[in-house]
Amino acid sequence: MTKFPDFYKEDTRVLIVEDETVLALGMEYSLEEFGYEVSGIESTADGAVSHVFENEPDIVLMDIKLKGIKNGVDAAKQIWNTSKTPVIFLTSFSDDKTIKNAMQSEPYGYLIKPCRDEELKVAIETALHKHNYFFKNKNSLENKKDISLIIECENDFTYDKGKNILFKKEEVVKLTGNEVKLFDILTDYPSEPVSFERISSFIWRDETGDIGKLRTLIYRVKNKLGVNLIENIFELGYKLKIK
Repeated sequence: MTKFPDFYKEDTRVLIVEDETVLALGMEYSLEEFGYEVSGIESTADGAVSHVFENEPDIVLMDIKLKGIKNGVDAAKQIWNTSKTPVIFLTSFSDDKTIKNAMQSEPYGYLIKPCRDEELKVAIETALHKHNYFFKNKNSLENKKDISLIIECENDFTYDKGKNILFKKEEVVKLTGNEVKLFDILTDYPSEPVSFERISSFIWRDETGDIGKLRTLIYRVKNKLGVNLIENIFELGYKLKIK
């Protein structure tokens, strides 16, 4: 077996979401050979979501076709929206429609089965590297389980983090994908400003960041809402105006 450098802690915990038992057990064996800890194996979308909330794995390997009504894309969206746990899809589906739908859940990788162990290892290490960069300071901030899913803002605006919806009183405010990401990162840390670099890297997955694009996005949100709901804290970043 090819050896790879160990970039991350030895006790990295991986959740396997796969409804075929033989494949799941084979994957578990490979991951343990790499030195990872498998936090569990789930075969349904709801089971995966519950497992992530209760056990807090570091990363999720997700099949798209699962037992039950909900699929892996549904589970990945909910996991990302509520816990920001990175997800890698490992599936036999490679058609454009499925891939496009899967991309809406912000996955860190998409592997086609069957894949080699080395490919899986590289995908996990790459995903962890990106995720650690995007959220490198999150451990110094409040615990993600303690963050309210309903954030009450000034001027009668409310943001539902569980559903990624902004309300003006009872009316839904239609947001673009990047606007949702903006509110998502700002409401992760409602009590303090979030740096320009962190917001940019979170929205565009770009380690260099682009302050110009961010300013344009903020300007468009201000015009759409008709109020300045996002405050620029000098030299620190942006902060959502909350009650």
